[in-house]
Amino acid sequence: MALAMALSLAFVACDDANDPETEAPDLNVIGQVDMAQRDRGLALDQGVGEDAAPQPDSGADVAIEADMEADAVAADAIVEIDAEPDAAIDVDAAPEPDAAPVEGPARYPTDQTQSPITPHVAANLRAIADRAPHQDDVFAKVGASATASLAFLHCFGGNRIDLDGRDALQPTLDAFRAGDAAGDDPFSRTSLCATVGWSAGAAISGDPSPLQQEVDAIDPRFAVIMYGTNDIEQRDIDRYGGNLLTLVDTLTEQGIIPVISSVMPRDDNADSDALVPSYNAVVRGVAESRQIPFIDFYRELLPLPDHGLGDDMLHPSAFRDGGLAACVFTDEGLSYGYNIRNLITLQALDRARRIAVLGEDAFDPPQPEQTYAGTAADPIRVTALPYADVRDTRMAPQSALDVYPGCDAPQDESGGEFIYRLDLDQPAQLRVYVIDRGSVDIDVHLLGDPTDPQTCLNRAHTGMRVSLDPGTWYFSLDTFVNAQGPQAGEFMFVLVADP
Repeated sequence: MALAMALSLAFVACDDANDPETEAPDLNVIGQVDMAQRDRGLALDQGVGEDAAPQPDSGADVAIEADMEADAVAADAIVEIDAEPDAAIDVDAAPEPDAAPVEGPARYPTDQTQSPITPHVAANLRAIADRAPHQDDVFAKVGASATASLAFLHCFGGNRIDLDGRDALQPTLDAFRAGDAAGDDPFSRTSLCATVGWSAGAAISGDPSPLQQEVDAIDPRFAVIMYGTNDIEQRDIDRYGGNLLTLVDTLTEQGIIPVISSVMPRDDNADSDALVPSYNAVVRGVAESRQIPFIDFYRELLPLPDHGLGDDMLHPSAFRDGGLAACVFTDEGLSYGYNIRNLITLQALDRARRIAVLGEDAFDPPQPEQTYAGTAADPIRVTALPYADVRDTRMAPQSALDVYPGCDAPQDESGGEFIYRLDLDQPAQLRVYVIDRGSVDIDVHLLGDPTDPQTCLNRAHTGMRVSLDPGTWYFSLDTFVNAQGPQAGEFMFVLVADP
C-alpha cells in the first residue's frame, strides 16, 4: 500500500494567561513521513516523554506546515468506513437465528444531539446514583465563560420562559426550580466552578479543588460540564483528555452524574477552529467510555447563522426581545447559540433525571456487545470517523510486538498492545491521537501488517497527521517499558478526519 505523506511538525506555544494552571504543558508534535524517506532514518515523533523518538539531525529534510485552516463543517463530517473483515481473518460464526445478542456498552453516534440511553447506559446512571445520596433536584455548573454567563440556564430561574409546546420538559423544569443550591435554585446559582478563562485542569486543581468546593456547597446529583475552548489554545490535547477523564471520574466516584457537552466552533481563529473536531471527539470519547450523557452542542450550532456565535465569533449569541430572552425556544429564539444550549441542556437533564431519579425505562434499544479481541488476528474495527475508543493495556490481549524497526524506533514497547483496523474506500487525511494519564505511557504505531513491526510506517508518543490511500491500515497501541517495567494502563485512541 502506498502512503503519501510529507513530514510536518506543528509547534504551537501555550497561552496560559487566563488559566491558573502553572505546569508547563507537554509539547504536542504531529509528524508525517514520506515512504521514500522512511529508510533515511527520519524521526517519526519528536514528542516529549521518556520514550520520545530522537530529534532529527540539524540537516534533516524538515518542512514546517503553516496552513492549519479547516472548515469546521467538513472536518466534523462523518466518514463511513468499509469495515468488511478481510477474507483471510477468521470471525466468529453467526449466532443462532433465535439467539438474543448480548448487550454491550452503547456507542455514541455523531448524527444525534443527545447520546443514546440504552438499558446499559440506564443501568450505569442508576449505579452511579446509588453510590451516594445527593439532592436529586440540584445540579452543578462546571465550565468556563460560556457556562458562567448569565445567558446560560439563569433564565430558567426567572419568568421569561417559553418552551414553545415542549410541555414534557415542564416537570423537570419545576423540579430543579424548587431545588436548593445553597440558597438559590441551581439555575440561578453562581457556581464556584464556572469561571471565565478556565480550562478543564483548573476545575480539578488545588485542595480542595473548585469542583470539590462546589460539590460540597450544593450537594448535587448532576453536573453540567463544558470545557475545551480555552484548552484548545494550549495545543495539548493529551493533557486536556486526561483532565476531562479525571474530572468526570471525580464526580462519578461520588455518585454524581456528569452531563458533558461538546464545544462551539472557533470562528475567531482558523487554526483553533481546525482543532475543534479533535477536541470534541475527545469529549465524546470520555462520555462514551464512562457511559454518561453527552450533548453535541457543536452539531446544533453548525446550521445556525454565524454558527450561533456572537460578535466576537467565540461565545454563543443570545436572543433579545426587550431584554435577554435566552430561554425562549421559538423558531426565532432557537437561531441563537445560548437559546440552543439552554434547550438541549434542559433536555439532557430531563433524560438523566427520568432514568436515575424517576426510574423510567431506557429510551433507546440495546446495542450488541462488540466482541473484537484487539489482536492481530481479530483487530478492533474502526467503523466511522470521528472515532474514539478507551481501553486498558493492563488487560491487553497480546504482547507480540516489542520494537518497531520499520519506524527506526528503538524504544522498548514490549508491554501489551491493542490492534485496530481501519478500512478506507477513499483517500483520507487523519489526525491520530493517543491520550493517557500519569505514568501510563502508550504509543501509537501505524502498520501495514499487524504481525510485522518492519511494516511500521509512523510512530507517535501523542499524535500524528497522516494521509492514507484507500486500503486496509492497522494501528498498534503499545505499552512503553522503562526501568520500572511496563507503563501500562488506560488510554484513549482518537481518529479524526481532516477536510
